[in-house]
Amino acid sequence: MPSSCVRVLSLIPPMTQLNTPYPSTAYLTGFLRSRGVQAVQEDLALALALRLLSADGLAAVHARLAALPAAAWTPALAAFAGQYPRYAGTIGPTIAFLQGRDATLAHRISGRGFLPEGPRFASLDVYEDADGGDPMAWAFGALGVQDRARHVATLYLNDLADVVRDAADARFEFVRYAESLAQSQPTFEPLAAALAAPPTLVDDLLRELTLAALARHRPTLVLLSVPFPGAMYAALRIAQTLKAHDPAIVIALGGGYVNTELRELTEPRLFDYFDFVTLDAGERPLLALLEHLEGRRAKSRLVRTYVREAGAVRYIHWAEPDVPFADVGTPTWDGLPLQDYLSLLDLLNPMHRLWSDGRWNKLTVAHGCYWKKCSFCDVSLDYISRYDAATAETLVDRIEAIVRETGQTGFHFVDEAAPPKSLKALAAELQRRQLAISWWGNIRFEKSFTPELAQQLADSGCIALSGGLEVASDRLLALMKKGVSVDQVARVTRGFADAGILVHAYLMYGFPTQTVQDTVDALEYVRQLFAAGCIQSGFFHRFACTVHSPVGRDPAAYGVTLQPLPPVSFAKNDVGFTDPTGTDHDALGAGLKKAVYNYMHGLGLDTDVRRWFDFSVPKPRVARQRIQQALVHQPGTTAAATKSRGF
Repeated sequence: MPSSCVRVLSLIPPMTQLNTPYPSTAYLTGFLRSRGVQAVQEDLALALALRLLSADGLAAVHARLAALPAAAWTPALAAFAGQYPRYAGTIGPTIAFLQGRDATLAHRISGRGFLPEGPRFASLDVYEDADGGDPMAWAFGALGVQDRARHVATLYLNDLADVVRDAADARFEFVRYAESLAQSQPTFEPLAAALAAPPTLVDDLLRELTLAALARHRPTLVLLSVPFPGAMYAALRIAQTLKAHDPAIVIALGGGYVNTELRELTEPRLFDYFDFVTLDAGERPLLALLEHLEGRRAKSRLVRTYVREAGAVRYIHWAEPDVPFADVGTPTWDGLPLQDYLSLLDLLNPMHRLWSDGRWNKLTVAHGCYWKKCSFCDVSLDYISRYDAATAETLVDRIEAIVRETGQTGFHFVDEAAPPKSLKALAAELQRRQLAISWWGNIRFEKSFTPELAQQLADSGCIALSGGLEVASDRLLALMKKGVSVDQVARVTRGFADAGILVHAYLMYGFPTQTVQDTVDALEYVRQLFAAGCIQSGFFHRFACTVHSPVGRDPAAYGVTLQPLPPVSFAKNDVGFTDPTGTDHDALGAGLKKAVYNYMHGLGLDTDVRRWFDFSVPKPRVARQRIQQALVHQPGTTAAATKSRGF
């Protein structure tokens, strides 16, 4: 096949974010076009959501209710059936509002009389004020009509997602669609059974959308990028449709889920759907694959690619240097319907909302992680271990090109941890060119982020940063090789807050040797950080041991033993472990999440942290003024400067 005949279609399979495109296809499409390849892209995740969230989609879901016995009706189905005419009449205008096409509808939506309300609206009860007034008035005030309306409309969509799940596809969710079929599944059996079953309504709609994309683009090579386990099932359904429609189309699979979980793949049935499966950064494997399809490279010289030969899976890796990060080109969003994404407002917290509110141009400051030591992280994998940066000039050139293409100036830097030196240089270059953008990203809370650097980042357009505080325990942070202390995190985050930058803390519980006392102490630290204005948002994640992390590779060094895994032919990632402390982390998780949820909304900040647990836990050993003392006694900070910042 000559080079000019290769037509590449990159697809985002359901489900991913609804507010902005997942960036993998934008990266690949931009790279391929920079090499002269005909490349286009489509977001089938958004397309499927919009098809379901339409008058026709709701009518199809409503028709499924007649086949369900009354005993199977959930509260969500009962609310939907009882108010179906209102749902059918409001879904179109509500989607238009969330897409930014009809801002005036906010007044009706925020008044709570326009949209039907199902079980998801019970979450508003936690905001009910003491005198029985407006439950959202404290958060939005008298003028926040647009935000009030987006929050109400988001609850409305969440109700409808529950209806789709209960009536049409038991696996459906807006993000974690059929996740359990793929996540750390040692065999292909659960996915094979689901794919052999009669298609659901969601499957049928996805098939229609896939065929329509084929008709528009007539590709010879289709790339399916699967970032999460919750996109794998839909990717297989898309591939199933492609193979049935035109077996000559070549299909390649890659993405974050593949790179993490399919590194020991021996399951030949996967190749009934995909011709090639590639690992790690996609640029070099893709160039090799294109040359192979064009007849210019033997199959034996593919790069980091699985194939099926004689009924068995074979891994081929002809060692070649990866494409330098400076040479991967500028991502392009051309072909994606940027005007159709939905600005949602799940939580009222001003920092947490950034993940779902607004369409952000996603960009990477550097490939990999410059620290790559954290013991809970997959530091042995390419996306962490191979650190490769570009110059600030190159990054800002990319930013300017993206702004010209999209007309939008919001950027989310999606690095594992953006390097301080690179961010400083980036900020200086943005200021030198007087380029007005808004940006946010992920960092490590290291001491290099001085108050002076924080202010420079803010002046360059930084509005928010997220980073890992993890266990909020100096003992455990050292065991994690995190390279920070609680006091250091307090000082760095306060510097960001003083510069007007919102801060989100990634938090963790259940790390090896973590006791109940450690967990209670960690929550006290977190309470104080919220109360001191150091952080504005946070989320407690349960620690999961992965086979690629230092804990998974050397469990004895962390005082735990791994539980044996069954024979693996498909996905391998999470691995259970036995911790001699015997702590019941599952019991603690609900209290931790309840506490942080309230802290994010300014509630309960003066309350004893033990109140959030439904059972007796020990008193915190942390002094109640520990964080304030850390802020007052900053190294190199004078008393006058401390007083001027309000400490």
